[in-house]
Amino acid sequence: MIELQNVTKTYPNGTKALKNVNLHIDDGEFVFIVGASGAGKTTLSRLLLREEKPTSGQILVNGFNLKRMPEWRVPKLRRTLGVVFQNFRLLPHMTVYENVAFAMRAVGKKKKDIEKTAKSMLGVMHLDGKENNFPDELSGGEQQRVALARALVNNPSTIIADEPTGNIDPRLSRELMKLLVDINESVGKTVVVITHEQELVDYYRKRVVTLKDGEIVSDRTGGMFDED
Repeated sequence: MIELQNVTKTYPNGTKALKNVNLHIDDGEFVFIVGASGAGKTTLSRLLLREEKPTSGQILVNGFNLKRMPEWRVPKLRRTLGVVFQNFRLLPHMTVYENVAFAMRAVGKKKKDIEKTAKSMLGVMHLDGKENNFPDELSGGEQQRVALARALVNNPSTIIADEPTGNIDPRLSRELMKLLVDINESVGKTVVVITHEQELVDYYRKRVVTLKDGEIVSDRTGGMFDED
């Protein structure tokens, strides 16, 4: 469950990125967060990942109170989250297998569990035979699937995809979104997709929360958002 209660975020330079935002996302929901550049989407993402703290208000994510959370608990929060970024953030000096395994080592999983689960997840993502390739040897779509495998390998309860289709073509964008929808519908994981791509939002007709100038101006189901 994700809940923002009267959340405001003001940066040291005076920019008020979010203004008294209230938002509730139930476990198992699929939600698009949309809006034009500067609407507050990136700030919202950083707050959910506890990369930033709110200036005021409360943020609850998967049972954690992010504003009151001591730094030593942040890794525990992030174990409940699978994150997919626009630039994928794959480690260039590691192979496909090592990129996925690294996410498991980071949370203290045993070697035998890492080997079994990482290989299985790569199979699910149709990356068999690519285990020993490096990221720069992969297509954009393959890199995308490695990033998603890494996000899912620790079985998080919530997936946050921050502009995940920004660096790939429309066909691959649709494929990634289908994977996220399937994950949501088949195993009930909460999925939050932060995007500006209206076509994808309209196609899948899920719940859409629209930000504008740091405020929620619309919260509805069925696609169609307005960036103006």
